[in-house]
Amino acid sequence: MKLLTTSLLMVLVLSSCGSSKKVADHSSKSSNHSKNKTVDPIIDHAISFEGTPYRFGGTSKKGMDCSGLIYVSYLEGEIQLPRVSRDMAKTGKKIALADVREGDLVFFSTSKKGGGINHVGLVVERKGGQIRFIHSTTSRGVIVSSMDENYWRKAFVQARKVI
Repeated sequence: MKLLTTSLLMVLVLSSCGSSKKVADHSSKSSNHSKNKTVDPIIDHAISFEGTPYRFGGTSKKGMDCSGLIYVSYLEGEIQLPRVSRDMAKTGKKIALADVREGDLVFFSTSKKGGGINHVGLVVERKGGQIRFIHSTTSRGVIVSSMDENYWRKAFVQARKVI
């Protein structure tokens, strides 16, 4: 029974992430700027969690929430951020979405009731006008999404440069 449950869980996890686009290996892809010794380990660490299930308050491969993903990834670059997204949104410098680069943070308000910032993602790729970010969603766990998606474009609140 345990094997069947584990197998079904793996099928669900793999199928739910199957539609998300994968980010090319960060260390070998060309980017809009030169290799950054501070940003690269942060992005690489975040990408290593892709496919991890969502868990409120989680900060490990067993489960991860959005701010936990950013928190542990920035620690990889020896930068300590606040633990929750609304507090992270007060750090660094506010920048226009058009100015974001790899390693910057994007913040969202996804609650139907409003209430301000409750979600954060890490920009992992900026190619032309397309911005891709990694984050953890309650329905699909850690995935990479695009700011071109209507849902994220509407929920976007601000971007911040911490590094």
